[in-house]
Amino acid sequence: MLWYQIWPSAILGLFTPQLQLGLPVMKLQLTSNTPLDAIRPYTPMRGAISTVWFDRYKISPHCPEHLESIDVMCNTLGSIIQDEVAAGIPKNRIVIGGFSMGGAMALHLACRYHPDVAGVFALSTFLNKDSVAFQSVEEQIRAGLSLPELFQCHGTSDDLVLHQWGEATSMLLKKAGMTTAFHSFQGLHHQLSQPEMELLRSWILNKLPLSTSS
Repeated sequence: MLWYQIWPSAILGLFTPQLQLGLPVMKLQLTSNTPLDAIRPYTPMRGAISTVWFDRYKISPHCPEHLESIDVMCNTLGSIIQDEVAAGIPKNRIVIGGFSMGGAMALHLACRYHPDVAGVFALSTFLNKDSVAFQSVEEQIRAGLSLPELFQCHGTSDDLVLHQWGEATSMLLKKAGMTTAFHSFQGLHHQLSQPEMELLRSWILNKLPLSTSS
């Protein structure tokens, strides 16, 4: 875990901190690309032990989600969010997000477990076509409850999580009732870029405006 210990806002980022976000007044908590307590057999690798956020039956948008492993990790990460709240950071000053499978985790956290956070960002990421996250969003909307805004980015040349998969995820969340913004980056592969980080930084500062109080 990497900590940038500045109060009173928090960002939980589920990706490798390769690039600078430049947020000098935030408490920025980034997990590395080795997920917490996530050494497990990974079915797409024929059951080989791997460090992944959750298991998957196969790498396809058309298969069921491996909810058992997803929910275990949601509970682990949810405890980090609760620790931040206990430390005095209100939920509406917390943004969560991630890259690739970390982005999928962030979406499950925000849509199903912590819909009262300030926002969620998902970079080069996906949800399966029949994800329970879509149902959770619909249930929140029917109950008249709020949901965080989604900021999503994806490279058009991503050959690991195809651009059309990421875009479909955004469209299905929007159809379910979530406020979404999807940004395409021409020629970008399955990676982060500085222009993407700059756009994300602007979005975060809009969601978490700097306090003028002493």
